[in-house]
Amino acid sequence: MKKLLLLLTLAPFAVYSAVDLVKVDKSKRRLYLIENERITHEFRIALGKQPKGHKSEQGDQRTPEGRYYLQFILEDSEFYRSIHISYPSLDDRLGAMIFNRDPGGNIKIHGLRNGENRPAQFVQSFDWTNGCIALSNQDMDTFLSLVKEGTPIDIEW
Repeated sequence: MKKLLLLLTLAPFAVYSAVDLVKVDKSKRRLYLIENERITHEFRIALGKQPKGHKSEQGDQRTPEGRYYLQFILEDSEFYRSIHISYPSLDDRLGAMIFNRDPGGNIKIHGLRNGENRPAQFVQSFDWTNGCIALSNQDMDTFLSLVKEGTPIDIEW
């Protein structure tokens, strides 16, 4: 009984991360965190320099489209914090192989490039990545505090 009372007393102060889907709308340059089919957070994003269409090969500067998963967090890279996306999928690899192309990889959600001195609001006003999804550093901190590795991410135009 004492354990139950303690649990009920602490429950209002507990922070639960129940984000069950990340959704990216490339056409609107928005990333949404979704919990139980309800948008809980919305972020402005920047994409690859050629954002329209699905990534088909290394160097095309496109952001992939489809269902992927958040994999692992990197704290030490050329960008302020990042989380890897499971691109390329088996379908992506097979599609590239048919046309004898390298599907590329290393697609992440990340903050600004380390050493960036321009205001985040300015940098995020245009597409500047090579195919990744970029958030401001402040938004990246919020994002990583709310999502877990393994969370699905749907990316669409």
